[in-house]
Amino acid sequence: MNDSKYMDSSIPDDIALKLVSSLQVWDVCSLGSCSRFWQELCGLDCVWSSLYKDRWPQLILDNNQESSVLDFDHAHQLSQSESSSQGWRGLYIGKHNEMAGKAATVVEFLEKCLNSESIEVGQYLKAIKDLYTMQFGFKDVQMFFLKAESNVLLNLVGLHYCISWLRLPPEHILEALESCKILERKVCVQWWTLGRWFYGFRMRDESHSREVSLGDLARAKEEEVLAVLYRGAIYEVLRVRISVAKPSIAHWTRQNLNTCH
Repeated sequence: MNDSKYMDSSIPDDIALKLVSSLQVWDVCSLGSCSRFWQELCGLDCVWSSLYKDRWPQLILDNNQESSVLDFDHAHQLSQSESSSQGWRGLYIGKHNEMAGKAATVVEFLEKCLNSESIEVGQYLKAIKDLYTMQFGFKDVQMFFLKAESNVLLNLVGLHYCISWLRLPPEHILEALESCKILERKVCVQWWTLGRWFYGFRMRDESHSREVSLGDLARAKEEEVLAVLYRGAIYEVLRVRISVAKPSIAHWTRQNLNTCH
């Protein structure tokens, strides 16, 4: 304990504040539990206002507006009833709880729509549109949808939203997929198209199936699959179904070998 106090007092306040300001929210919370010095520093309004603006930049008004944030005083009053914390920390916690509730609604909808680990494209696209309506930011998607413990179809919804609605650079999305260890997770996309006309007769409807990894979709290596997911069942495409890709025999062999070792 004495060593901890000495270490705290030996760090200049401005350096300690700069260190805290460079951390993610979960690291700020962890550091704040180390000692009273770090607890006070990690609870400062300037730290939490930065975390709030970084996570929800879409809520920040243009610099030409009279205020730099959306009615902070009013939002703060609303958040006080939900959290005993004060200032920007309380505002952050209140907004986080709100987004967690919205995410749970989308996840519950998708889980109800799942049929044998597959989902129809209309329901899939509705979930993505709901994320946009609920104003999900990139960090919200990372926190609630790009998780290794989640169903890969939830991962895909979050990925598709980042690509088509947030229009994030591929390198940012790939970094997030890699850090969450879901870069190589795969889905199977199946779609049926109208049969071609041949000498006055329409041939049988055609079935297409493609297994793709989340990483390849983020890199735009599977443009045909992305186009099908964007458009859904429309015009010549009769139906689109997305499902969890089944592990290959080689994958199962590697898993068994790893278990043996």
